[in-house]
Amino acid sequence: MNLGILIYSLSGGGAERAVSHLLAYCIDNKIKVHLILMSTTIKYEIPSEIEIHYIEKSNPNEHGIIKTLKIPFLACKYSRLLKQLEITHSLSFLTRPSFINIISSKLTSYRFKVITNERAFPSLQYSYPSFQSSFNKRMIRLLYKKSDLIISNSHGNANDLIENFSVPNDKMRVIHNPIDLEKIDTIEGLNDFFDNKKLNLVTLGRLDIGKNHSMLINAISKLNNPILRLYIFGVGNMKKELESQIKELKLEEQVILAGFDPNPYKYLKKADLFIFGSNHEGFPNVLLEAMSCGLPILTTNCQSGPSEIMKLKTVVNDIMITDYGILVPIKNAELMAKGINYFISNKSYLNSCKPHVLRRAEDFRKNKILKKYIDVISSTN
Repeated sequence: MNLGILIYSLSGGGAERAVSHLLAYCIDNKIKVHLILMSTTIKYEIPSEIEIHYIEKSNPNEHGIIKTLKIPFLACKYSRLLKQLEITHSLSFLTRPSFINIISSKLTSYRFKVITNERAFPSLQYSYPSFQSSFNKRMIRLLYKKSDLIISNSHGNANDLIENFSVPNDKMRVIHNPIDLEKIDTIEGLNDFFDNKKLNLVTLGRLDIGKNHSMLINAISKLNNPILRLYIFGVGNMKKELESQIKELKLEEQVILAGFDPNPYKYLKKADLFIFGSNHEGFPNVLLEAMSCGLPILTTNCQSGPSEIMKLKTVVNDIMITDYGILVPIKNAELMAKGINYFISNKSYLNSCKPHVLRRAEDFRKNKILKKYIDVISSTN
């Protein structure tokens, strides 16, 4: 097998982290692999032996319509590159690279296996009123079923593709996200970052509408409790909007936009609680990363991912308590605030979650998950 992995960039994100793990696994196991990018941004460590190729070096702030118009051109370039590199299996991560991957197979007589990796819940991710959302939904419905194989990272988004985007059930495989527990275990927590007299809440994720950091900020505001500190790690196009919200609510001392750090574990290991407000997910890596650091979880029960990770048995329109933490309905600042307050009022429950989350993280140990990827990909003949 000669594997090509196509992704837009290796900037901060769960898909990008998974790619960095997969590249290292291939090198360790002497599997020939090439990384193909569309941007020069690389924030994750990758093995020096990895060959990197670019089908473009785009501006990250390029307009969405321009990105859309370039898809056929990039697919043509990608098809030529695959032939040149003699790629046998082409694996793409995220939506636009997957469109390019599938279309490229139709533009050449050179034969290779097309494997797409969907990590979101498309029905919700593209539910916002915009040209880009409408276009992506149409293209997923048209193209994904033409893949030789589709790998999703949760049963929730696999079912979404089958039920709402006409993807054949026999082409779907579910492989959960890998976590590098060996590496995480070696990382020391940052001792002087947090105020030990406060309840320090941490969240990780791009500053965009889907992650809904705004709702978390509103929840902090509703509690009006000076013990609370919320640290938001991530970058994105909503930074100015969130800064304005924090200022308007007079929360400058309680909510901190901390930027992106490729090593979030040094913060997670010294925080008190991981909080997550996303409207939609595929299978959120950040919950696993927080669990691997012994952090109890407070998360929205978005339609795919959190309930699988936290083994939720019954869904109700209230806070939902599990061995690993609490889930709440999406877009509900009142119930998110209620969840925070439950942890404040029940310290014994917060402490009881810590050994449970560490045990749960073991189910996603990196090499076990990455072997599944290679076994599934290599079986596609």
